[in-house]
Amino acid sequence: MADIALDSRAARRPVRDASAWDRLKVNRDWLAVWFMLPAMAFLILFLAYPLGLGIWISFTDAKIGRPGEYIGFENYEWLWEDSIFWLSVFNTLLYTFVASAIKFAVGLYLALLLNENMPFKAILRALVLIPFIVPTVLSALAFWWIFDAQFSIISWSLRHLDLITENINFLGDVNWARGCVIFANIWRGVPFVAITLLAGLQTVQPSLYEAATIDGATKWQMFRHITYPLLTPIIAVVMTFSVLFTFTDFQLIWAMTRGGPVNATHLMATLSYQRAIIAGQLGEGAAISSAMIPFLLAAIMVSWFGLQRRKWQHGEAND
Repeated sequence: MADIALDSRAARRPVRDASAWDRLKVNRDWLAVWFMLPAMAFLILFLAYPLGLGIWISFTDAKIGRPGEYIGFENYEWLWEDSIFWLSVFNTLLYTFVASAIKFAVGLYLALLLNENMPFKAILRALVLIPFIVPTVLSALAFWWIFDAQFSIISWSLRHLDLITENINFLGDVNWARGCVIFANIWRGVPFVAITLLAGLQTVQPSLYEAATIDGATKWQMFRHITYPLLTPIIAVVMTFSVLFTFTDFQLIWAMTRGGPVNATHLMATLSYQRAIIAGQLGEGAAISSAMIPFLLAAIMVSWFGLQRRKWQHGEAND
């Protein structure tokens, strides 16, 4: 009997003497952490590290082929007095605000339209996605030809209708150029907003509309008191992504105008590329890119705090 008791104590000893690491490996509360480790490593390697490196370079006088030395806030002080930088900030905010607002309005209308019972609905949904799946550069080149000063199909059509006497220099005029790049961004971004909001509309229970119809509610009242409140969390998410994608747009602008004419379409992203890669001033370009971070964080925070409100989550006012 003594030998049996000794053997049982020996069998229990490894469990009692197990290290904290051994206990951690079998702890169910940490199971999610182990599954997230590969994704965390990916994010740190390809997102966090480049971001941190870019911020560090913005505090140096690095140039292409030369590491540079720490110079503090000199790059930011120089940008503070740079009129082209502030013009790019204005262009970026104008570009983002106008394009995002119109994309939301048109995308919501298309989502409501495609949610109705109509013939060939599946085909129409597929056609709506075409602008989004076409590569950005190809879209930009197509619009570049459409708005070309000499070969524009718009100018050709208007001239044959005797509405104008000479071609419109779409991409050579400051206001026309801004409008053209905004139009191109809207054309490309509307499908993302529309299809995402359409997916949200599919989750709204038809019984809510049936009850509202019985109560005599109009289409507008059903949209205002049923559709919009229940769709608000999805609107917040999709518009956050839309704002982030628009604010950091590079390919479309660079392929169409390269920031011209006279820097009228330069966004912060394109100006950063021009200063860092083309001009070779890596520190200055990194400073422009780092200056984008507060704007992006502000957009994310608006969505984040909005989603925490109960009226955004449940379609009702806070208690």
